[in-house]
Amino acid sequence: MNFLIYLIVGGIAGWLASIVMKRDGSQGIILNVVVGIIGGFLGGWLLPQIGFGLGGGTLGFLVTAFIGAVVLLLIINLFTRGKAR
Repeated sequence: MNFLIYLIVGGIAGWLASIVMKRDGSQGIILNVVVGIIGGFLGGWLLPQIGFGLGGGTLGFLVTAFIGAVVLLLIINLFTRGKAR
């Protein structure tokens, strides 16, 4: 059951991050889920490093995954487009 929740939260976080980073036209649902899940791991590692913790719960996981997904897409934009927008 937790795996299904991770997929749903990852998909939502990846989709929202792709809209914010203006990559929603070039990504499908599978890539949104992948970006959201990788973003969740990245956000889960990055946020405590800078002294920011959101706690548990689905909303905390969603915000953490969203922030990580935005950072991931920012890094991808730097390499593919030459600028972070």
